[in-house]
Amino acid sequence: QVQFVESGGGLVQPGGSLRLSCAVSGTIISPQAMGWYRQAPGKQREFVALITSSVSTDYADSVKGRFTISRDNAKNTVYLQMTDLKSEDTAVYYCNQWTTLSPWGQGTQVTISA
Repeated sequence: QVQFVESGGGLVQPGGSLRLSCAVSGTIISPQAMGWYRQAPGKQREFVALITSSVSTDYADSVKGRFTISRDNAKNTVYLQMTDLKSEDTAVYYCNQWTTLSPWGQGTQVTISA
């Protein structure tokens, strides 16, 4: 069974930074594209960032230039470096496989507030 354990969230002031981690078990991520997603209160879950097995990346327009997705296949872990955080980035952040979604993890709460 594939499982995701997201961590690294917290309360940050606008303009601050956070680095999220997603430890994956039950599958080997190295041949897979992986994604980060987020769900804000009262909204549907949305795409944030994608990293392919060849380390190509893609981002939602709202986070381009501020977020960076990366992966460490040896640790079976995916990361999301977030900078210049804005109040609209407040959400629960999740990771998952890109091609075949597995059951979602608990996510990690990111709150941007002064």
